[in-house]
Amino acid sequence: MSRRSTAHPALIALGAVGAVGVACAVWGVGIERHLYTVREVSAAALPPGTAPLRVLHVSDAHMAPWQRRKQDWLASLADLQPDLVVNTGDNLGHRDGLVGIRRAFEPFAGTPGVFVHGSNDVHGPTPRNPLRYFAGPSKRKITVEKLDTDALDRFLGEDLGWADLNNRAATVRVGDRDVDFFGVSDAHRDWDDLDVLPEAIAGLGTREASRPLLGVTHAPYQRVLNRFTDLGADALFGGHTHGGQVCLPFFGTLVANCDIPLSQAKGLSTWTHGGRSVPLNVSAGCGHSIYAPVRFACRPEATLLTLTARDTPA
Repeated sequence: MSRRSTAHPALIALGAVGAVGVACAVWGVGIERHLYTVREVSAAALPPGTAPLRVLHVSDAHMAPWQRRKQDWLASLADLQPDLVVNTGDNLGHRDGLVGIRRAFEPFAGTPGVFVHGSNDVHGPTPRNPLRYFAGPSKRKITVEKLDTDALDRFLGEDLGWADLNNRAATVRVGDRDVDFFGVSDAHRDWDDLDVLPEAIAGLGTREASRPLLGVTHAPYQRVLNRFTDLGADALFGGHTHGGQVCLPFFGTLVANCDIPLSQAKGLSTWTHGGRSVPLNVSAGCGHSIYAPVRFACRPEATLLTLTARDTPA
């Protein structure tokens, strides 16, 4: 009598888990990180009686010169004809990343815009163990490659005409009206100087009640969002989190690399502080470190956010 051999159930389970793991890795590394998408949302944020404002929010390109698919997609967003662009930093991901950033954003020349820095607009990327993010926000490196931030700022500021909001305020002409902005440099590296903002905003002159005031940061730390809200921002913009980059389906973000609640680490939500509630948009970004080329359950994105008028004053 022959005896039928059967695999041990544990081996079958182990093989199944391994197959799922391989499939997830193939999807995250080879497919999803290239599935660029535009998230279209709207929020009532502007002073009553104000015309809508179509804002293209881009963030965290982490650009390397060879990433032409990402460059082409970013360039194609100019076809959306936004009223203005908000760039929340981490544009560079390689010492020669400005080559790709120029190719990606040149079609936006003439479109009003603003920008702030993330750390990867100043320092080059370094290899990291992604599991360390579960221990809290990542720490700065002692030895890093210095990037050509001045060249990046000349391109964004002079060639494109976008306003630099790194611990500054600015009035930007958008169509036939003015929009006021203020912002900070990367709070994740403690480069934010919140104390200079009241004077910077006062320097914009007498503000009409109908003039929007928007706050822009790279890293959406609670201290920054709270201060922005106190200063009267009508809406808040942030990046940095990558939306978690690797998320769990049906659960969402696992880590945010800052102290923002995980439920608000990507997408449009409401930030409440000091009796005020304002829209907050945190972009999941469209890139990743060259040392962590993966996205899972978190597609690379840009946001087309239409800000509309509130029914009542803030």
